[in-house]
Formats: sequence, structure tokens, C-alpha cells
Amino acid sequence: MIEECIHKLLNTKFLSYEINPPKAVSIGEELLEELKNWNGFDALICTDAPLAKFRPSPILTALKLQNFLKKPIIATLNMRDRNSIALQGEILGANELDIRMFLTLTGDPIKLGDQPDAKAVFEGNSSLLIELINNFNQNKDLNHSLIKGHIRPIYPFGVINAHSNNLLSLKNKMRRKIKSGALALFTQPIYDIENAKYLLDSCEEINQELQTNAKLVFGYFPILKYKSAQFLYSKLPGVFVPKIWLEKLEKAHQRDEEEEHKVGFELSKNLFEKLCNIHHKIHFMNSNKIELAKKILC
Repeated sequence: MIEECIHKLLNTKFLSYEINPPKAVSIGEELLEELKNWNGFDALICTDAPLAKFRPSPILTALKLQNFLKKPIIATLNMRDRNSIALQGEILGANELDIRMFLTLTGDPIKLGDQPDAKAVFEGNSSLLIELINNFNQNKDLNHSLIKGHIRPIYPFGVINAHSNNLLSLKNKMRRKIKSGALALFTQPIYDIENAKYLLDSCEEINQELQTNAKLVFGYFPILKYKSAQFLYSKLPGVFVPKIWLEKLEKAHQRDEEEEHKVGFELSKNLFEKLCNIHHKIHFMNSNKIELAKKILC
């Protein structure tokens, strides 16, 4: 199941869908049933306390989802909340349970979250996490000491901003992550097609330069409200929302909620179709709203 997912990601069309574990004792039977009855994705990506907000363990949630759905799950892990000892222990323990794909993050600052008294770890950035995984794939720990038994292959992925005022800097970050061993880079949400083409071309150039085969996966997040567009535009520096989107959504918002939703849906669906026309690897994010995802994908 895991290796089949990796084959799709590297060689064919690929669609992943993001699941945000709720702040609750259970992920919820309703959401589980919605996912079970939907075959529109190749893999789920389980988040790890995004924006530094307390949420259930991504590995344990990924295990529950994978066992229930019989579909591959990518567990997100960040360097903010654990040191390398804890991370090695979690990844090694997950290996026996067949959780073997990880989206590596440095992690959002504590100040963004809902646990202001927590202490950030930040022993390293996401590159250290990829290095750790690469060592495991040689049956060694981070200090290059041999580990007893056979570790099944582990697959590391990285993330990259979708926009930067300095495109060369963005390309250099992409090069460093690919060189570190990331098999694929998942972008922040993309709303500008020319920017998407630049990222795609940059990835191809870097692969030729490094003799690698890393893939780019476009991040996609539908915007249905003017308030959401404003937040993405002003609060997330790695995301660029075109002014035409802001203008259309603001005008619709001033009219009524129904018009706002209609305009946002049309903009978002058209964007999805354009992204698919230039690249067939998409990561879909929309806060667990399965029905909305189905409407856009149909």
C-alpha cells in the first residue's frame, strides 16, 4: 500500500487530501464514514498541530485512519515540539505499524497558537528530520549507530512556500530541500498560475542539476470568503492571493453571503482546473470539508 502510493506520487497522477485532527477525544465517526465512502484521493496527510494549536498526535491519528480506511496516510511531523531523541523514537515505533511516510516541517512559532506557556524545542529545522529518516533507511540512528533488525523503507517529504518576493531565494530553498533527500515538495496554497509554472520549472531544473527525481505537489486551498482571502494575503508570507480575487470577493461580500460563496467557489474551481492542466499532482486542503472537495473535484 505504501509503495504503491509512492509509485503514484513519483510516476502518475496524484491527489492527497489534508485531514486536521479535531481538538477532541475522537476524530469523529461522521468524518471517518465520509472518508471511507470517498475514493477521490490517493493518500491522506494528517497534520501536526498546525499554527502551534494543540491537537491529537499525528502518528496515532494516522495509524487509526490507515487501519480504518485501508488507504495510505502521510503523517506530518515538525521540529518545534520534539527533540531528535523523541522524533527517532516515534518514527521507529511507527515503522513497525506501517506508518512510513512523513511530511517534515520546522513548525510554526508558539506565539501563533493556543498554548502560550508551551516551550518550543527547535533542535533543528526540517532538514534534520529528513537526515534522521535517511539514516534510518540505512538502519542507523542519527549518530550512525546500527539499529537491530530491519527497518522498512521510510519516505520523507518537504514543504515549500508558494510565493516569495525573491524568487531566486525560493528556488535555492527548493534546491536545499531536494538535495537533503526530500522525495517530494508540497507547496503552500497556490493562486497564481505563472507562479505555479515557475515552481514547476525550477523543480525540473534542480532535478537535472542534482540528478534527482523529486516531485512538486501543488498546494490547493479553495477560498469561499473575503475574510479568508484577506488572512491568506496579509498573514501568510509564503502565499500570494491575486488582487483580482480580493476585489471580486470583497464586492460579493458586500452584496450577501450567498453571492460571496458563489464567487469564491467559481474562482476556486477554475483555479483547480488550471492547476491540473499544467500539473497532475495536487494536495487538497479545506479543513475537513469533504462535500466541498467533492464538488470541486467533480
